[in-house]
Order: sequence, then structure tokens, then C-alpha cells
Amino acid sequence: MLTQDQAGDVFDRIKKLSSADEVEVLFSGGRFALTRFANNTIHQNVEEENHVVSVRTVFGGRTARAFTNKFDDDGLRRVVESSEALAKVQHPDPDLLPMPDSSEASGSADEGVCATLPSRHFAQTAAITPQLRAAGVKKIVAVAKTHKLTTAGIFSSSESVEGIFNSRGLSHWHTQTLAEVSITMLASDSSGWQKSNSPDVSNLDPLGLAEIAAKKAIDSANPTEIPAGKYTVILEASAALDIVGFMFWDYSGMAILDQRSFLTGRIGSKLFGENITIWDDVAHPLQTGSPFDGEGMTRQRVPLVENGIVKRVVYARGTAERMKRSEQKDKVGPIAATGHGFSLPNEMGEMPVNIVFAAPQNPQTLAQMIASTERGVLVTRLWYIREVDPYEKIVTGMTRDGTFLVENGEVRQGVLNFRFNQSLMQMLSSVDAMSVPLRSCGEESFDMVVPAMKIREFNFTEVTKF
Repeated sequence: MLTQDQAGDVFDRIKKLSSADEVEVLFSGGRFALTRFANNTIHQNVEEENHVVSVRTVFGGRTARAFTNKFDDDGLRRVVESSEALAKVQHPDPDLLPMPDSSEASGSADEGVCATLPSRHFAQTAAITPQLRAAGVKKIVAVAKTHKLTTAGIFSSSESVEGIFNSRGLSHWHTQTLAEVSITMLASDSSGWQKSNSPDVSNLDPLGLAEIAAKKAIDSANPTEIPAGKYTVILEASAALDIVGFMFWDYSGMAILDQRSFLTGRIGSKLFGENITIWDDVAHPLQTGSPFDGEGMTRQRVPLVENGIVKRVVYARGTAERMKRSEQKDKVGPIAATGHGFSLPNEMGEMPVNIVFAAPQNPQTLAQMIASTERGVLVTRLWYIREVDPYEKIVTGMTRDGTFLVENGEVRQGVLNFRFNQSLMQMLSSVDAMSVPLRSCGEESFDMVVPAMKIREFNFTEVTKF
């Protein structure tokens, strides 16, 4: 694994090779290993270690970036030459700011700098071997065989680094581990699914996840068809995560400036129910990721929604300065760099990536949500989600891997899956109950700290054939 000292040495060599006004170097990479299984047997085990250096140079407002994974003298010389040659043929960018120094990067926005991150590097996760992953898969396969099911999925582990150095004296370094298990259990006409990840492998329970996935496959066997329509829906946390994740690209100053955000003209308005409060907080103990953004700015804890009212969006440095000069400046709430920018140059600006939903006043378990439902649908997960109407934030997609009819407070049977067309604003205005938010992961969006949700009048438009 590349160390911070080694990266600092590479940066010093790059600085000596460059004639640019300013130089910024990003480091990323690490070791990733994956054990994949299907048909109740392991069929693939791969491991890769790679580190990439990304060099951005600036000449009089012109900037460009080049990449290499070769750290020898010739490799570094070539990447510097490539970055400089590209930068010199760019048009000057009037909005390009000087690179931040360490003082600016550590400064606070209105809400203050995030607290020190909890440890996200665990020796036991970094030390996972193929044998340990195989032992976990063995437990999963044993569950499948016990219930006469077929299982497929992955067990992965990684140790990664992320760093940034620039010629104005800024330097940051972050290391992290992650272990992840995803399980699908298959029967003849039904399936079940579970997924979980954590920087600390001791938080993963492959056997427990396998048992839940198997139970979903068994309980949803011989699915019946119920008509499409508007139902009370109980979304498990992974399903809630995957659908709400489609709105967070819009919580961006750049998206407002480009008029591609559904929040355009709506900041300060109540768009969701009073029980919806959301913030971005990289320091939350259930979150992951580095404490700095693509320019090395410290990530701030930013309130996005308070009691249903949209409070603000996040900003990269350059976006904040553009917004202060724009016609929108008095309509968007606080404007300041929040440490959410992507590495430059880019067309997207910034995005909140450490989403945390606040706990409800009276959290309910899934069992309690089911018990209070006269008639509804329990959804394990959603997939193939796509945007239909960007401004009204209507998305479409399908249920899968465990969809159930709930009647008179009990899960009655599996049902054929549905396609939905659903406004996220309407959905988050119709949440009757939520669980305690937990770290969750899905397949369509990024990991969040999010609750399961019970929602009124969720709009199912079609029944599928499976």
C-alpha cells in the first residue's frame, strides 16, 4: 500500500518536473479482492493492487489533468508533460480560482467544520484472505442447500487510500477499509436478497444475511398477482435508499446555476413532510469516505432539509463564487464552499455524498409498520430506476427479490413484482412511519444512513410477469 510519505516524495518529484504556475496531485487506489459465487459454488476469486496519480497543472487560468499508474521517473515525466500540454491548449477559465492553501481548506462554512472522523481503517478487514472469504461463502451456501435454494453473490474486501497535495502547501491523506457481502437466494419462481458493507468486517454477518435472503425467497414462492394501483408501501431501508438517492445530484450549486435541479426556485420551500430532516455529514459514525473533497477542502456538516423545508445545497469553491455573482444569489440560502466539490476540471460541480436521515420522534420497526397496515405491499428492494420528469422528480423502476402483500397487519404471501412511477416529493410528503436510520446499501444509489419507510399511496403502474 502506498503511504503518505511515499506520496509526498512522488509529489516533490512532480513539482521539480513541472513549469506550471500551480500543480495539484491526487493519489488514489489500494488493494481490492473479490470472491464471487453462483449455483452454490465459488467460481471466481480475483485480487488487484493499483495506485493512480492524477496531475493537474495551471497556466494563467488554463487547467487540465492527466493520469498514470507508473511512478518511475519516466512515468512521472510523461504525465507532467501530458497535463501541461493539455492545459496550454485550453481556453482560459475566468471562474478558475487559485488552488486552496491549507488555511483556506481547513476553514469552516456557516455550520462549522466536521468533527474528527472515527477510524475507518481496520486491521482485521485489511487482513482478510481468500480463505476467510471462502469460509463466509461456505456458510451462505450451506443455508441455500438447507432450504433447497440456489445462491449467488459476492464477498469483497478492500484497503484504499486517497490523498491530495498541491503547490500551495496543502496536503491531506485518508485510508479506509471496506468489506461487503451481497446475497441472492433463488427458488423456482421467487427470490430473496440482502446486502451489507462496513469498514469493520466484524460488523458483517454473512450467515444472518443468508438466512434473511432465504426466508424472503421461501415466503415469496408461488407469487400471486394483485392489480397495479396506489398502495400503502413499506420500503425496507435498501429500497428507500435506492429511490431517494436519485434526488441528491440536485442538491448542488452547479445544478441550480445550470437550471437542471428540481430545487431551482424552491429552496426555502416545504417540499417534504415535517418528519423529513436530512443532512450531509462525513463524520457520522455510520458513514464512510474521506474528510476532504476533490480540491482538498474540508467537508462540512450541511443541513439540507429541516422538517420538510429545503434549507440549502452544497458548493465547491468555484461554484460558490459563481453563485454569489448570479441572479439566484438571494434565492438559494447560505452560499459558501462546503467541501463537496469534485476534482477539477469537471462539469458537475459538487454533490452531497454522505447523506444522513434524522431519526423520527417515534421510530418503528418493520414488524410494527407491518402490524399497523390494513392492506399494503412490503418491498425488499428496487432496481432499474430511471428519471421520468427531472423537475417534478418523478422516477420509474421495478420491485424485485421479495415483494409481499400485507393484509390485516400480517405478511400474507409473495406477489408478482410491480413497475412504479413515483414523485419523490409526493413520496417524502407521505411518510407515515420510519425506522431508526441505519447504514444501508443498495444497487442503484450510493450508501446512506437511511430508515425503512411506510408510505401512503405509492404509485404502482404495472404488474410484471415474474
